[in-house]
Amino acid sequence: MNKTTKVVVGLGEVLWDCLPSGKQLGGAPANFAYHVSQFGHQTCMVSAVGNDKLGDKALQIFDEKKLCYFIPRVDYQTGTVQVSLSGDGIPQYEIKENVAWDNIPFTSELQELAHHTIAVSFGSLAQRSLVSRSTIAKFLEAMPENEDTLKIFDINLRQKFYTKEIIEESLKYCNVLKINDEELIVVNRLFAFQGIDLENCCMALIRNYKLKMVILTCGTNGSYVFTPDLMSFQETPKVKVADTVGAGDSFSAAFCAAILSGSCVSDAHKLAVDASAFVCTQKGAMPVLPKEILNRKK
Repeated sequence: MNKTTKVVVGLGEVLWDCLPSGKQLGGAPANFAYHVSQFGHQTCMVSAVGNDKLGDKALQIFDEKKLCYFIPRVDYQTGTVQVSLSGDGIPQYEIKENVAWDNIPFTSELQELAHHTIAVSFGSLAQRSLVSRSTIAKFLEAMPENEDTLKIFDINLRQKFYTKEIIEESLKYCNVLKINDEELIVVNRLFAFQGIDLENCCMALIRNYKLKMVILTCGTNGSYVFTPDLMSFQETPKVKVADTVGAGDSFSAAFCAAILSGSCVSDAHKLAVDASAFVCTQKGAMPVLPKEILNRKK
């Protein structure tokens, strides 16, 4: 890897979503990394898998998708999640604990990758364990500090696997927050932003943590991107939903890819909305995006 190489990284959980239709490889950072790679950016997934058949299959799929990865084998089972879907395709999760992605090691090779990372997406879920939380923090600290670097905290609150401390530390490390309306209500309560609406809560987060932007998704009610100087709103397209697993991750990926390619916030936002809507029409989190979406990246 030469000194000018710039890499986009998904950092955190790799797991198998056990859906009613069968097992699908997923995990928010993995979905993000795969979709960014479809837009032509050099991309790498960082996680850990076990010395088991599910670990073998995960790496095989990444190889088939031509996605670069730094995923050591560790002495824990590859992560799995039992996913049930509502009648509207909305997923509910039961996430197995003490698995491989809870134990991502920080190595000199990973530190070197961090030095070349121009954008990263990480969440709260992989920080439920001290090992992976420490690795994520060290990676973020090792990244280059310049105004073009994106540190995206895709908060991704799941079950009991978050604390106010984890959220606050992550907000200090990131410069972009991706959050949905339900998660924002939780954050509003935890941080006692009393008596303010969702927009003002987002602006308070920007001010308090010196963020470049907050991306707020509200399901069928549209989505927003807030910066210190502007607000972008996009309606959610009406599509026939197969399931919504991974839709938010494709949103983050398309938005990140577009911003890195020089698109303005509103154009990146529109691309993100359309990519996410397409993923909702497909089963699983990692469908191939259509050329008419991929070709819109600036």
